[in-house]
Amino acid sequence: MTLLARFATLGLLVSLSVAAAEWPDFRANGGHGPGPGPERWSASEGLLWNTPIPGRGWSSPVVWGQQVWLTTALNEGHSLRAVCVDLATGAIVHDVEVFAPETPDFANSTNTHASPTPVIEAGRVYVSFGNMGNACLDTATGTVLWKNQTLRLDHKEGAASSPILWHDLFLLDCDGTDADYLAALRKDTGELAWKTPRSFDLAPVRFDLRKAYCTPMVAQIGGQDRILSVGAYRFYCYDPLTGKELWYVNHPGYNNAPRPAVAHGRVYVSTGWNQARLLAVRLDPAASGDITASHVDWECRDKVPRMASVLVLGDTIFMADDNGWCSLLDATTGKSLWQERLVGRVAASPVAAGPLVYVFDQKGQCAVLEPTREGPNVKAKNELPPGCMATPAVVDGTLVVRTTTHLCRIGAKAGN
Repeated sequence: MTLLARFATLGLLVSLSVAAAEWPDFRANGGHGPGPGPERWSASEGLLWNTPIPGRGWSSPVVWGQQVWLTTALNEGHSLRAVCVDLATGAIVHDVEVFAPETPDFANSTNTHASPTPVIEAGRVYVSFGNMGNACLDTATGTVLWKNQTLRLDHKEGAASSPILWHDLFLLDCDGTDADYLAALRKDTGELAWKTPRSFDLAPVRFDLRKAYCTPMVAQIGGQDRILSVGAYRFYCYDPLTGKELWYVNHPGYNNAPRPAVAHGRVYVSTGWNQARLLAVRLDPAASGDITASHVDWECRDKVPRMASVLVLGDTIFMADDNGWCSLLDATTGKSLWQERLVGRVAASPVAAGPLVYVFDQKGQCAVLEPTREGPNVKAKNELPPGCMATPAVVDGTLVVRTTTHLCRIGAKAGN
């Protein structure tokens, strides 16, 4: 099957339900946006704009219409802020202090006080700062509409799980060392709708090996919406209406960060630290209880990322591990097609703009490639210091990229 045919197949398998100028949550659309995207740029050319962002934060940009939103933290976490940037010009439109904690939670050096990515819809943006609170803002005025500070837990190294929306609910994985649960807030008011404790018993597990950082997703299984959520040592499926757990798969990992990906009647789950594996779990509307032995079609143990999410490309799966090794797998069998180290250490998830895939490393190098079954067709390697921890957004054939100091927009017209 040709590369073009594989992407046509992907379009049938993955519902790209948002328009070109919408990238509503962390790694929207499974990491896919419209192309063709840019190939070449640097810090001095190829950028439509490059805006300094005050403070420190690893949250990824989200986009709706002409607005880009992200979060940041000033004064070592004492000022937690939501920032809106104009998509066309890069000008800062809103810079709102949402919370001002007297005693911010600890965040280690590889995390920040503003790591969870916002989620956005028409007229509203929702932000999360872990224990410091969740909130909703009016996108036109920047006014804070509600706050909720009841979802408490010991994040140990800082929060990183990002929220998503489903109908009238704000959904968030809450996985700490002392408590772990999935929570749903009413998105109009911030009131708790339901809260479901994880069924895996973490009590026998050493306290610092209990954490997870994953972002849930909603997928259709047998025509019904289901929440798919990765916690420490167990992957779960829930009914979004009630929060009822429907089935689970045990796995050997913790500190899980990659978001699952759905295609080909399967969900691809990265197990995180300890033993990094990629599991292909068959989606079955009749599944119930423990399906570990019956529904895991295959697993991969070689160069599986602990931080970056995998990218489904038609009948293949592309992944970039923590050390910059890029791999392509057959999506049906899990067979390795090739492996090559293309960049340095990676935290940001790869994204695609049309047929091009972008892999940013922590020092700002980006490999631009077409991952064919025969090998990586590398188009360019670009530098964008000082480095990237956040996952880019793909909008109208451009990349909206957060570096550790700036937010920039990379455009084909400007760079090629």
